[in-house]
Amino acid sequence: MTLDRPEALNALSSEMLHELREVLQEVARREDLQVVILTGAGDRAFAAGADIQEMGKLGPLETERYATLGHEVARLLERMGKPVIAALNGYTLGGGTELALACDIRLASETAQIGQPEVKLGIPPGFGGSQRLTRLVGRGRASELIFLGEPIGAADAERMGLVNRVVAPERLLDEAKAWARQMQERGPLALKLAKAAIHQTQETGLSAGLDYEIKLFSLAFATDDREEGLRAFLEKRKPEFKGG
Repeated sequence: MTLDRPEALNALSSEMLHELREVLQEVARREDLQVVILTGAGDRAFAAGADIQEMGKLGPLETERYATLGHEVARLLERMGKPVIAALNGYTLGGGTELALACDIRLASETAQIGQPEVKLGIPPGFGGSQRLTRLVGRGRASELIFLGEPIGAADAERMGLVNRVVAPERLLDEAKAWARQMQERGPLALKLAKAAIHQTQETGLSAGLDYEIKLFSLAFATDDREEGLRAFLEKRKPEFKGG
């Protein structure tokens, strides 16, 4: 999937968010799609944030609807029953960072610039950055990025755990596709259950999360994929998962 407004550095207008929400809803329903890669058109930006020209015309009520739309898109990425890889090619700022945070894995080009610059406009993050960034990198790092509003390079983002890996710009999509192919060889139901368990950590405390993991683990043992996976391991062959 490609955020395709390169003339505006793929800035997230309400029209673009509406389209993205519709596409994500369709992707979530399709059983033939096992892994999603999200990137930006061109080599200058993943998404340079919200559409500032549009935001400048909004009042408080319209802004609330706009922010709610951004949160809906992020939740679709986060709760989709399949892994989502963000391939960050260039400017990844504001709402762009917040969409990337809602993805499961983030690969960054060496040229990526990542940040939450909203305070420079007199506003806080609005698409979930204050919550997801804090959970990912900790309160101190998140406060630094949000309060200063300065972007960081890909190498610094990797050191703090904001991105999983940094690659050369020309290798970004190839690397993302290589990871996707590896995931396609795993049990699709197992990936879905594992993702649900991981994201439960953002909703509950440790004890409730551990109980949830037990339920999902037990559920997997009622599936054909579990039987195939264990049999293939014992027979020293590649499993043929069916997603059931």
